[in-house]
Amino acid sequence: MDGVSKGLPALLRAYKTQSKAANAGFDWSDKKDVWNKVKDELGELQEALEKGDSKAAESELGNVLFALVNYARHNKIEPETALNGVNNCFTRRFGYVEQKVNESSREWKDFTLAELDKFWDAAKAKERGGTL
Repeated sequence: MDGVSKGLPALLRAYKTQSKAANAGFDWSDKKDVWNKVKDELGELQEALEKGDSKAAESELGNVLFALVNYARHNKIEPETALNGVNNCFTRRFGYVEQKVNESSREWKDFTLAELDKFWDAAKAKERGGTL
């Protein structure tokens, strides 16, 4: 694992770690096996959460994320880039929701989730139309 900096963002570090392991021959050959590992890890996370074991749940969430990074790698998706894109999208859309709340004469706490979700859907539509 020499050459994979511990200072990298976690998703990128996982991606590079898995790539190095794959180059050494330690990898699944079938994407289905990788997806099954994701599902197994999700099941283990759910079990830990149902038991109320927060330490185990944290570890299992790490396993889920690591398995998802591996699945992304198998599908030629760079997970750090994918997550950054989603973060940017969420920020734009949430900014629109904030704007709509601020333009109203109501407080945030006065809105139902369904009402806020309508603003969210409007933001998505504006984004698709190129106006957000």
